[in-house]
Amino acid sequence: MTVTVEKDGRVLDKRDAMRHPARRPRNSYALFLLPGALAALAVIVVPFLMNTAVSFTSWQGVGDPKWTGLANYRDLLDDSEFWASFRHSLFMVVAMAAVPTIVGLVLAAALFDYIAKHFGTRMAAILRACFYLPQVLPIAVAGIVWSWILAPDNGSLNALLKAVGLGSWQQDWLGDPDIALYSVMGVMVWVQLGFPLVVFMAGLQRVDPQLYEAAELDGAGWWRRFWHITLQQIRPEIYVVLTWCTIAALKVFGAVYVLTKGGPGGATDVPSYFSFTTFFEKTQVGYGAAISTVLTVIILVLSLAFLKLQTRAEDAEEGARA
Repeated sequence: MTVTVEKDGRVLDKRDAMRHPARRPRNSYALFLLPGALAALAVIVVPFLMNTAVSFTSWQGVGDPKWTGLANYRDLLDDSEFWASFRHSLFMVVAMAAVPTIVGLVLAAALFDYIAKHFGTRMAAILRACFYLPQVLPIAVAGIVWSWILAPDNGSLNALLKAVGLGSWQQDWLGDPDIALYSVMGVMVWVQLGFPLVVFMAGLQRVDPQLYEAAELDGAGWWRRFWHITLQQIRPEIYVVLTWCTIAALKVFGAVYVLTKGGPGGATDVPSYFSFTTFFEKTQVGYGAAISTVLTVIILVLSLAFLKLQTRAEDAEEGARA
């Protein structure tokens, strides 16, 4: 059966239209983008605009909002709890972006360049799946399990320390303000590590094996091959992982809610949880909306900055090749 498309009064064969994309109707791709655009508009853009509008009001969730202009944002600048929660989110960026990226790079290179060669690709795949398993688990389930492990009285970690003669190291891991944040960071490293590992191992699949073979023949050890070949070849994946994990760290909520609820004494509070408690516990809806609006703007700015850096690096790389 012959399929034709009509263009400017001319009848074209389907194969001719495929060979000449310029002859296709210009709005053909817009139809495929329309459902996603409408969904983004309804789920993201409209709620964000409504939230931004509420942030300029004083409202307890019932009755009529009272317009206050920039009052909530001025209060936010002087709110020590907000700035403390923002500092905690920077620690989360270290735990969920910096550390998993570095460790994930090394582990991916080791699995791809050493484990797969000496123990087979099946073993490398099994280890990769084990590292990725925490990403599959619901954060609520992982948080509950870790709260059992880190419990001060009958937790598995304290019991293990006591069993091996390190009872003096026992701590109230989630109840001590001095170490609670670091305990949550440790849990988040465990949760987040699998994502960079899988992305980097996928990126290593496109690296020319002859580069490694040539470097090995020249006497380059594993570390030199990793530094001079692996890092240089998978820079796009590194940018993607850093962007994705930084955004995840800035908006982290579930782990804090399940493990500590921002405590003890606000020691593990982060902006997303601070906004949640301001909304639903303090019923300061306008102020909570201001917190979430500021957090959204920060995430957007950082995302655009990462994309700009990635584009600049790729342009520089293409210029060097030319």
